[in-house]
Amino acid sequence: MRMRSSRSRRAGAMTAVVSAVAMLGAACGSSSSASTRGVTSSTITIGATVPLTGPAAPGYSEIAPAVNAVFKWVNAHGGVYGRKIHYIYLDDAYNPSTTVTKVRQLVLQDKILAEVGGLGTPPQTAVQGYLNTQKVPQLFVESGCTCWSDAKYPYSFGWQPNYTVEGKILGQYIKQHFAGEKVGYLFQADDFGEGFVKGLDQEIPASQVVSRQSYDAATLAGPLSNQIAALKSAGAQVVAMATIPAATALALLPAASIGYFPQYVVSSVGADPPTVGPLLSSFSKGKAGSVLLNGMISNAYLPPEADTGNPWIQVTQKLLKQYDVGAPLDGNTEFGVALGYTFVQALQTAGKHLTTSSLMDAIEKHGADFITPGLVPLTYSTTDHYGYSGSEVVKTENGATAPVSPVYVTSNTGPITLYTGTPSQPPSNLASTA
Repeated sequence: MRMRSSRSRRAGAMTAVVSAVAMLGAACGSSSSASTRGVTSSTITIGATVPLTGPAAPGYSEIAPAVNAVFKWVNAHGGVYGRKIHYIYLDDAYNPSTTVTKVRQLVLQDKILAEVGGLGTPPQTAVQGYLNTQKVPQLFVESGCTCWSDAKYPYSFGWQPNYTVEGKILGQYIKQHFAGEKVGYLFQADDFGEGFVKGLDQEIPASQVVSRQSYDAATLAGPLSNQIAALKSAGAQVVAMATIPAATALALLPAASIGYFPQYVVSSVGADPPTVGPLLSSFSKGKAGSVLLNGMISNAYLPPEADTGNPWIQVTQKLLKQYDVGAPLDGNTEFGVALGYTFVQALQTAGKHLTTSSLMDAIEKHGADFITPGLVPLTYSTTDHYGYSGSEVVKTENGATAPVSPVYVTSNTGPITLYTGTPSQPPSNLASTA
């Protein structure tokens, strides 16, 4: 993974893109190659499969509508080079077999240019081979699997930090702040959990790890009582978790019921307080709530949604208010808006004569200079399809998170280093969204 020491050159490299986004509809009537699937003179059709129902739906069902809010904004301002974005997102319930069926529908019937923002490691790995064989870009997958930057699958791109990077940064925090304490792992039994554990194991001494417990997302239907009992029995004082939001709640509740309150260190995937807090209340029928999240350690690569003074959060609020009416401002909707805006920049950079090849080139050659809310830059290149390369460590108190570490960057196997760049600012046309 390629590191960048400063963001200063990103602004200059993106000047043309920002200017183009400010005049989204200026190039109306542009032509496209008749052979480019999903592209006409007036439309760009893309799609995704996401969990609108099922175990991963709580919180995650908000993401695709937030992505689409960005596209609605773009369409309201004339589209991209005169083309309106048509975003089709289908419910796969976080079930890989359903994902396979729905993705084939998107490719063969809806004839999408690209899959954009497909969610989940098990569902998306199930279709990675198919999309690559069909030469349909699998863009900005909502998963931190290291597989999105596998040279065997050149049409796949991640977006969020990969799970090994995330595990390393949180593992370093555990090593530094809980030295000598017994550590237990609770993780999803797939590439999500395994990648996170791989990162933890690079930083946490093996002698500290006393228990490794997993769960199957496909059968997640009730409290993770057996896993929690095993962690308590092993004496784990710190529990590092790679869990989706529902699984986070289903772990904290049985732990509390038996008086077990270890230090939780949770992947950003399952640690968003506005998402997990209501789940705790719902699953416990009002007997528990967000108080169980107090003191939880996690990591963040986007600014906290509670920071309403942040210009990117202000942009997100405006977009949601107008184009995703009634949606909450939380980590999921913030994620969706940021991802959607990343894709718009890819389209702009690809140019008037949009093709699969020009879209791929735009991301590989210029994606590292895209302007985003990320605390660190994207790392795209011809050899790097990961996305963000790091994060800060945050702590939850009273329903909000605050940083407890500097921002770090790293790779799957390299050292963890401080990131010294400065955050980007939203372009003026986006900042004035209305």
